[in-house]
Amino acid sequence: MSEASSWRRVIARPTASAESVESFALVIGTIAFVVGVVVATPLFWGRDLAISGRGSVGEFAAIAGGLVAGAAFVIARVLVRRDLSRGADPFEVPGARLHWFDILALGVAHAVIALLGWLGLANILERSFQGAVVFTIPAIVLAGVALALSAYVGFLSGANLTPSLLSLVLAVFLVVGVIASMLSASDPLWWQMNLSALGMTDDLSAFAFNLTLVIAGVIVTTIARYGTISLPVVTPGDQRRRRTVRVLLVVIGIFLACVGIFHVDDFFVIHNSVATGMAVAFAVLVFALARLVPPMPKAFVVLGYVYVAVIVVLGVFFAIGYYNLTAVELVAAMLIFSWIIVFLRNVGAIQQRGNGRRAGASVEAADAAADAAAAV
Repeated sequence: MSEASSWRRVIARPTASAESVESFALVIGTIAFVVGVVVATPLFWGRDLAISGRGSVGEFAAIAGGLVAGAAFVIARVLVRRDLSRGADPFEVPGARLHWFDILALGVAHAVIALLGWLGLANILERSFQGAVVFTIPAIVLAGVALALSAYVGFLSGANLTPSLLSLVLAVFLVVGVIASMLSASDPLWWQMNLSALGMTDDLSAFAFNLTLVIAGVIVTTIARYGTISLPVVTPGDQRRRRTVRVLLVVIGIFLACVGIFHVDDFFVIHNSVATGMAVAFAVLVFALARLVPPMPKAFVVLGYVYVAVIVVLGVFFAIGYYNLTAVELVAAMLIFSWIIVFLRNVGAIQQRGNGRRAGASVEAADAAADAAAAV
């Protein structure tokens, strides 16, 4: 096949194979580079730019890179759903699919990760090269490269999305979102109150914190569907137990989003109720997991017990004045979401184990049939 026809095939079916995905990701990256150069040229022309700060190369790379990363992810998901010649979507499983709000939330998560990632890198470089400026042409090229890399990674993430990769996206998104809110908080002593104090003000830091919680809540509800649909179901009782696990995870995700929607200063009772409800739903899920999901590895079940015990001990430390509420909330949040991420990976292991057993049974049945035919 000629090179021209090969490129036509890539453009026509960009997710038809792993090679097509890589090739089209390069196409997306090239387009983003050209767009970045075209947009940056009139903005940067005749200027020596700072590495970070207002009007800097880093600010342009962060804002534009976030936009193209989110857009590239959404484009990838649309193309994957359209082009099924590749076989099965690596993220789709029977009985569950991504809804438009799932894709939108994940696109925003990728955009925020790229935005904060470029801002952080620019800040580090600014501190490393104090007093340095970036000349016009290098600044334009760097802006184009930042957009190209953002689009390339965003498209690959969307095209190759799996439940395991989704857990990584959730972890990175939560970390960068919360840390960015901490670093940009207008009140440097916010930690003396509680973690929710980050979302009390009207500045950009509060908006970033609350948006992080809302988007993370939507992602957790997505994990709830994909983290339970693969659980083995043989009897109606198994179906009910799987539904219970899903409901508890969805409750955690909804309550997490409500923590970001109902600010503690304006909706004190609602805010504290949903935050407490999220912890209660997590504890119920942990203690019922062995009964609800019998194939779950015992080590993971015990890990959940340890996590709940640590949260209870931290609560006691807060009650006696040894820890402040911020420390308790930070550690509890880290434990809950790390548990959810590991839960998703263990469900994947259970699914692989079940597939291996079914494949082994098929091979044994084929061998038995072959032996019977030979005997006849």
